[in-house]
Amino acid sequence: MKINVLSAYQTTAEEFFTKIINWKADLVLDVRLKNTNQLAGFTKQEDLEYFTHVIAHADYAHDVEYSPSKTLLDAYLDHAMPYEEYFQKYAAELKERGAIPDFFKKYGTYGSIAIVGTATDKRHSHAEELQKLLEAYEAER
Repeated sequence: MKINVLSAYQTTAEEFFTKIINWKADLVLDVRLKNTNQLAGFTKQEDLEYFTHVIAHADYAHDVEYSPSKTLLDAYLDHAMPYEEYFQKYAAELKERGAIPDFFKKYGTYGSIAIVGTATDKRHSHAEELQKLLEAYEAER
C-alpha cells in the first residue's frame, strides 16, 4: 500500500487533484476533524466526495478516528502546545483507540491512499504524522 499526504489548504483544485491522479489513489481519506466550514473551499466534505469520484475516480472516506481530539487540536492551534508534544499526544490517542491496526482492517484493500490533512506554510498537520505511524506499523508487520 502506498500512502501519500496532501493538504486541503493553500492549494488549488488543479494541484490537489493532479496529485491524487498522479499517485493513482484509489481512496482519498479525509482525516480532518472539521471539514464542513467555508474555509475548506472546494474541499468541504460533500464537495470533496463528489470531486474525488468524478475527477479522480477514487473512493472517498471521512474518518475522524484518525483525527486528534478537539481538545488536543485546539491546544496546538492556539499555540498552547509545541508541535513535538502535540504529535506525541496525538500518537498516544491513536494508540489508545487502536486506530493504527484498525486502519489496515478498514482500508487494507486499497493500493494507494491519499490522506487529506491541513498543513500550511506555518504549521504541520496530524496527517503527516499519521502517515509516518502507518508506514512504521506496516514495516513491522
